[in-house]
Amino acid sequence: MSMLRKLNSKIGATTGYQVRKVPAAPPAPGNLNAVPKPRGPRPQRPAAEAAPEPVDPAVDRLLERPVFILTSVRSGSTLLRMMLGAHSRLHASHELHLTGLEVYFKTHSPTEKSMRALGLGHEALEALLWDRTLHRELVKSGKSFVVEKTPGNAFAWRRIAEAWPDARFVFLRRHPAAVARSWHEAVPDRTADDAAGRVLEYMEAMEEAYAEVGGHILRYEDLTADPAAELRGICRFLELEYEPGMLDYGSSLEGAVLGGGFGDWNDKIRSGRVQPDRPAPAQDEIADALLPMCRAWGYL
Repeated sequence: MSMLRKLNSKIGATTGYQVRKVPAAPPAPGNLNAVPKPRGPRPQRPAAEAAPEPVDPAVDRLLERPVFILTSVRSGSTLLRMMLGAHSRLHASHELHLTGLEVYFKTHSPTEKSMRALGLGHEALEALLWDRTLHRELVKSGKSFVVEKTPGNAFAWRRIAEAWPDARFVFLRRHPAAVARSWHEAVPDRTADDAAGRVLEYMEAMEEAYAEVGGHILRYEDLTADPAAELRGICRFLELEYEPGMLDYGSSLEGAVLGGGFGDWNDKIRSGRVQPDRPAPAQDEIADALLPMCRAWGYL
């Protein structure tokens, strides 16, 4: 009899207890035979890549003729996407922030070599992921074309144009000083000058994009003053029939995702009807940095 069994025989007779060996800790979930390995730093993608392979829509893309609204923050893009989403052939989801979806190759693996042999680098694989994500939403909606309106797309317009050569762009402008005022009010800890400088970056990116890819321009002030006329113009650009139901976009609110990071969520949006815009800032209230853009866009 082993020492442990002898000991347990005596202890059990007097106390009713026994000694047991502590079991080893169970392996982590997953492969039960795997030996845990220390985690190294997350693999980083290269700072720059070679020019991507030309996109073959028949092979590389599921979406056809997606629509991207290029705009600054606080410019009324949630109102516009709600109205477009009320069209029977347009699916306009909340802000998707697609360009934040990135692809990494595992370090010290043949994955990168294999993918590049297929002509697929980081950016090409990311574009496949973006396309599949949008196509999934479009199929779920049962409509014909997708509309994406994340303001950050203004800084990614070149990659978007490369990813979808048949993409169509709508440029939504608003009085630059009104945009800066709205953003400053929404985020009070940001100074008025900081807000002006930041929104100017969006607008300069929009100008660069329009010069390169073109598209349809509309102004938020015109959209709120005569929404039917502006929506007719967009429909002509998109080669769609205008639908009066776009004016009363309440149907788009059903199940809509609103809130921080998804788009505007104020009472004007939730009303389901177009509300008049408030007066623009007076000229002496406009930050000097915004004056050239105000002139270029016809606001002065």
